[in-house]
Amino acid sequence: MSAYEFHRGRRLRRTPALRDLVRENEVRPQDLVMPYFVVEGDADLKKPIGSMPGQFQLGLKSLEKTVAAAVEKGLKSVLLFGIPKVKDERASQAYADEGIVQEAVRRLKDRFPGLVVVTDVCLCEYTSHGHCGLLRGEEILNDPSVELLARTALSHARAGADVVAPSDMMDGRVAAIRAALDDNGFQELALMSYAVKYASAFYGPFRDAAESAPAFGDRKTHQMDPANRREALREAQADLAEGADILMVKPGLPYLDIVRDLREAFDTPIAVYNVSGEYSMVKAAAANGWIDEKRIVLEAMTGFKRAGADLILTYHAEDVLGWLDN
Repeated sequence: MSAYEFHRGRRLRRTPALRDLVRENEVRPQDLVMPYFVVEGDADLKKPIGSMPGQFQLGLKSLEKTVAAAVEKGLKSVLLFGIPKVKDERASQAYADEGIVQEAVRRLKDRFPGLVVVTDVCLCEYTSHGHCGLLRGEEILNDPSVELLARTALSHARAGADVVAPSDMMDGRVAAIRAALDDNGFQELALMSYAVKYASAFYGPFRDAAESAPAFGDRKTHQMDPANRREALREAQADLAEGADILMVKPGLPYLDIVRDLREAFDTPIAVYNVSGEYSMVKAAAANGWIDEKRIVLEAMTGFKRAGADLILTYHAEDVLGWLDN
């Protein structure tokens, strides 16, 4: 025995095969959910989103083509955001039976019956003022907004969605949506709650993509304060009690401690949203040659898994699927 003993951790890092053998976390195609922005009107539309290189606003036919290519790569799940032709104060196109998201759900489920279609449930893309609920002056009204969110989720369920995902952060919306679904025969439809959604500066590019920037003020009265950690557990526990099946943390990379907190506190599936600002910063740095995009993105995805996430919603999903094959 050596007179000087120490740990030889490098023994298990010596070859690629050994590193694979002892790897603790792995990103799989079924872990990834790809968000898409669907626009009412020109079905062939494929409009680049300037602040999100590689992402597009898509008409219905373009959406089908784009999803078909991604499914060929191994994509299992999508998240749909809708951009209507007409917006009004009551977000009426959010819960219209022939709304843009409802039609997109029908088309995707008809063509790709095995694809998991998740729908974002919020009012901000549909209101003329860009806020997530109804207004009285400049005050966002909680309970009347929740009624419309429940109507929106129910319309998505009737169109064939597999999962509804309320992102608004109104109090009580999970309970209201669960009740509306159950009362109308959708007891088996899953609900993924944006349970822990912070009032973050990382959402900037998304608001360009979804055309949902508020006309005034901000969203700090309903989205969480980035300084708060314990509050996340209260919000998550409340949503579980109200009927959520999956809990989401948003944004992702700046809040990995919150992902870990939820993983340790709850047995339910945990999702994390790798948001637009995180995506766009990587794309900008890669375009300047400052980073290795593939390595950076795969490292970030692994970080989400290591923190405890089961699902990763990310605009990198299509690229990651291609890289996982290599």
